[in-house]
Amino acid sequence: MSATTKRVAQVIAIIVGVALVIFGVRDAAASDTGADARSAVSLIAPAGAGGGWDGAAREIQQAMREENVVVNPSVVNIPGAGGTIGLSQLMEMPGNNTTLMVMGITMLGAININGSGVSIDEVTPIARITDDYDVLVVPADSPYESVEDVMVEMAKDPKNFPWGGGSLGSLDQMIIAQLAEEAGIDPTEVNYMAHSGGAELATALMSGTIDASVSGYNDFADQIEAGRLKILGISAEEPVDGIDTPTMIEQGFDVSLVNWRGVVAPPGLEEEDIEELRTIMREVLESETWADVLERNQWADSSLIGEDFAENLEEERAIVDGIWKQLGY
Repeated sequence: MSATTKRVAQVIAIIVGVALVIFGVRDAAASDTGADARSAVSLIAPAGAGGGWDGAAREIQQAMREENVVVNPSVVNIPGAGGTIGLSQLMEMPGNNTTLMVMGITMLGAININGSGVSIDEVTPIARITDDYDVLVVPADSPYESVEDVMVEMAKDPKNFPWGGGSLGSLDQMIIAQLAEEAGIDPTEVNYMAHSGGAELATALMSGTIDASVSGYNDFADQIEAGRLKILGISAEEPVDGIDTPTMIEQGFDVSLVNWRGVVAPPGLEEEDIEELRTIMREVLESETWADVLERNQWADSSLIGEDFAENLEEERAIVDGIWKQLGY
């Protein structure tokens, strides 16, 4: 078999694999409609394994099991396009009362910048669950010792200073674009390279493919502790316990964005089904198991249930739309 033939076969295999996952979720949705959410819930992580949404989905799954909130919770990964592929699949499950999807600020950015044609207008808001913060990191042997050092170097030739982060439109890209603007650099000149997850970003940093990266602290924690990566700043408004680095604000850059995560359900649910799903998530978020999850992951509790989250979701969408408009995208 020629090299070209092999490559074609590999591409076909990937496409078929993704299609099988998508059709599997659709079939599950069709069969579960009208079922009891206390018996089984499918949690969609609209990203690959190992990322923030996947981690949150699996923590919810484990808490559901340990607290006997749901008998058989499962996680399904539907990666791609900043979560919008997963969102599009959720929108094709109207009335399904046993499916939830983890989402957050990155999905709002991806909808905005990717022109994906999907929106969150019709999803059913269930709960906001956590806040997390991004950090700016560089290789351990990098000469940069502060956020300012990085931005001064970037200003010399923005297009030849490669940054790494998550998907296009992600919180990571928003923070980098805002840092550029704060440093007097045209945000549209940022050389941003999207990656699928923290492990890939860490590898890119250590191999020199990218000069700096912004992503969630947990994406880099192991490599920081091992001395392979160096943390220079965090996107929080105030210092965060357990993360030894100054905020970007403290270093003269007025940039502070929260990587919040939430849970939504398909459109078209009956009111009693909506209330049941919200009650399930309330029980998870108020449990001792979830308190341990927050402490272990250094996540902040930002829980909002039901209509409170629905209102917050609209506020967050306006914030994200305003950021991208201001930055010229």
